[in-house]
Amino acid sequence: MDRVDTADTHTEPVFRIDVAPYRVYGADRPRQVLVVCEHASAHIPAELDDLGLEPRHRHSHAAWDIGAEALSARLAERLEAPLIVAGLSRLLLDLNRPVGAPDSIPSLVEVVEVPRNRDVPQSEREARAAALYHPFHGAVEDRIDAMEAPVLVTVHSFTPVWHGTPRETRIGLLHDADPALARAMLARAKDRAGVELNAPYSAADGVTHTIALHGTARGIPNVMIEVRNDLLGDEAGTEAIADELLEMLLPAIEEVA
Repeated sequence: MDRVDTADTHTEPVFRIDVAPYRVYGADRPRQVLVVCEHASAHIPAELDDLGLEPRHRHSHAAWDIGAEALSARLAERLEAPLIVAGLSRLLLDLNRPVGAPDSIPSLVEVVEVPRNRDVPQSEREARAAALYHPFHGAVEDRIDAMEAPVLVTVHSFTPVWHGTPRETRIGLLHDADPALARAMLARAKDRAGVELNAPYSAADGVTHTIALHGTARGIPNVMIEVRNDLLGDEAGTEAIADELLEMLLPAIEEVA
């Protein structure tokens, strides 16, 4: 069984967390690819009273990327690559946004209200960043530093309906300023139906922070993968999507890395 590394829990006077801010799986796997899942967890510390969320929203897409951790774990295992996943809900602090970005601590996600995130004082914002953002991104940076020729792959999921509008996209391949890996993957899609470049989001929506920070800025090949979460509802579905992604990703890495 792969060794699992965890970060020490960080404590701040105005904001405390009760689990590690990230976990590392497969630290000793040989492939020079780092898989990252920033929205893997829906965990919110008990003392924060679910941030005031209605019970029906507690494990909705607002709190985490449904199915993304299972998919990222499957991809990392089959790639023989290390994986870093977040330990807490993105509602506490979105790790795929710059610190201080207006939507990094959201009080509204689509139609889901997050009352505890309204008017968060600056001291708590800084404490959340110290507890969550800096340890997570420090771990990503350290892992990339230890690789000889790294490739960065981040894994996300999205809801099939957004503000009442169905989404036809099945798999989105997103890029920031460096499109090489995303385009190489798209070119190798055997079934192009529903596989799209920069959909349902793009860099213009502010969603490519991690790949920009750790990939493009360092000249490292990178891609952000988005999968519609109804395709990840069970193990068979997750395995099928992993198969489809690997058929695109492996030859694309050989081309651009």
